[in-house]
Amino acid sequence: MNEVNEFLYCSTPQAWIDAVAADLPTLLIDHANCEKKAASTALNLIFRYVDKPELSMKLSKLAREELRHFEQVLTLLQKRNIEFEHVSASRYAAELRKGVRTNEPYRLVDMMIVSAIVEARSCERFEAVIPVLDEELAQFYTSLLKSEARHFQVYLNFAKKYSPEDIQPRVDFFLARDRELVESDDTEFRFHSGSPVKAA
Repeated sequence: MNEVNEFLYCSTPQAWIDAVAADLPTLLIDHANCEKKAASTALNLIFRYVDKPELSMKLSKLAREELRHFEQVLTLLQKRNIEFEHVSASRYAAELRKGVRTNEPYRLVDMMIVSAIVEARSCERFEAVIPVLDEELAQFYTSLLKSEARHFQVYLNFAKKYSPEDIQPRVDFFLARDRELVESDDTEFRFHSGSPVKAA
């Protein structure tokens, strides 16, 4: 996914990739949660911006795809006898959203940019974990790459469409924060966490 890798400021650290094999159940459970949250984000935007029918149409389709991915991960969990239990959310998305402006149309533009970055990072991580997964999971994550890359473009294109100014400074702002979160250490391993380390 060259477009995604060129967009992001950094790649996932090897330490995070190494943690995948050691805690695959957590990765799958949190991945399911991420797909559910991605659908929820799209639906919330549809409800908030009812005056933008083109946005609603695109995000309605996107939400259905995210829920389909959620169902697919649940199926994999059931097949592997992994209980879909509660795990705390990573700090990643919440920290990115702290930088979102509150006045319109800048709030909408920033939400589009943040959502684009989350989708791009997800796509990058899907590709990064493929070499360390078993055949079934490798095939599954490979199948997700195109849709995640497409979702990234959907959000980025809407940011450009609705912004009254050049979005690049805001993209750079949020990409820098993404890099900080991805390259820093985390006490918990999650799909969007930094490199996991043991708590002191």
